[in-house]
Amino acid sequence: MTVIQDTKAADVVVTKERLFGSEQRWRRFGVPTPAGESRRADGAVDYGLFGPGSLAWDIILHPVTIFLETVAQGQVQTTYKPVDAGVRDKDPMTRKGLQDTLTIMDAFDRAQRNSGIHAPMWLADTPSAERIAKHLIAIHGKVVSDIIDVGEPELGGYAANGPRDAMWAALTEMESMLWLYEGLAFRDGKRPHAVSPAQRDAYIAEFAAYVRLFPHADEPPTSQSQLDALHEKYADLFRHSATMHTMVESGEDYQAFLMRNFKKNFHRSQVRVLMPMGVLFGLFGKAVTGCFPDHVHQSMGLTPKQSRAARRARKMALPLVWIFQRSFAQRYWMRLMWGPDGVKLIQHARKLHDAAKRERAASAA
Repeated sequence: MTVIQDTKAADVVVTKERLFGSEQRWRRFGVPTPAGESRRADGAVDYGLFGPGSLAWDIILHPVTIFLETVAQGQVQTTYKPVDAGVRDKDPMTRKGLQDTLTIMDAFDRAQRNSGIHAPMWLADTPSAERIAKHLIAIHGKVVSDIIDVGEPELGGYAANGPRDAMWAALTEMESMLWLYEGLAFRDGKRPHAVSPAQRDAYIAEFAAYVRLFPHADEPPTSQSQLDALHEKYADLFRHSATMHTMVESGEDYQAFLMRNFKKNFHRSQVRVLMPMGVLFGLFGKAVTGCFPDHVHQSMGLTPKQSRAARRARKMALPLVWIFQRSFAQRYWMRLMWGPDGVKLIQHARKLHDAAKRERAASAA
């Protein structure tokens, strides 16, 4: 067996073990406790933020969300300029890029942790959720700048832990999963379809518990009308800008900066990464975009022609999405993107959720 002595060379090599990673890639503050496996101070069972029978769990636990959540979230969250600016300026990928050590594996690792680190907040008990939120608050404390967009200095700056930006970071996660669910989730024996207005309001109200995990966040909306009003209030921060990806210090385009590093540090073993990246962000990326409403497409800078192409891609992808929602395919992607702890939390929550829905159906009969 060849032993690689050079540290930088070791970083570019991707083994199967490194691709999948151990629980330590996702785990923070110990093993999370599954929802329903602990009790609150008053003796009640602690089901976490949402719990069995909730619309939030309907959406989060659906196979299509587990499969494509990180793709949808990445697209929607970065339409909010302060989040996009924080990634551009302060993300670990940026730091590694400035040191010329960034690889495509780092980008994939970022996508993996984006899914799995949410699992304890959405599917574990309340203390587990609070520990992860505390961790995110700590690391986001340094994500601060006086400049969001060099082309629009009047927008001012951003602070990831500020009331406005902390709130929108959570709300864009919520919206991305709902739109993904409506656009690609086969359920109830039917093709993907929109939820009712009442269900939409209920989902937004349930998700307020997640926003409140971050105590500095503004009071979250609890209905679609309140969320619409917030979108109108902060419309300038969702408007597409050609200069948004211009790096403040160097003036280089951020996407070009990333690609330059990926090419410079490429190693043939990284083909292992290109396959899942190609499936998630290439094969299904445009189909996911096609799930979003027009105002999101405008924030992404899509032309009407590109928007129509994304909607066609969503429809054309439906047969393949149906296959990827089957259990044999889902197991692979769940483990790859959510990690060992996330898999256990998902499986446990699904049992609780299915039992709650069966009990509700029996009561209604």
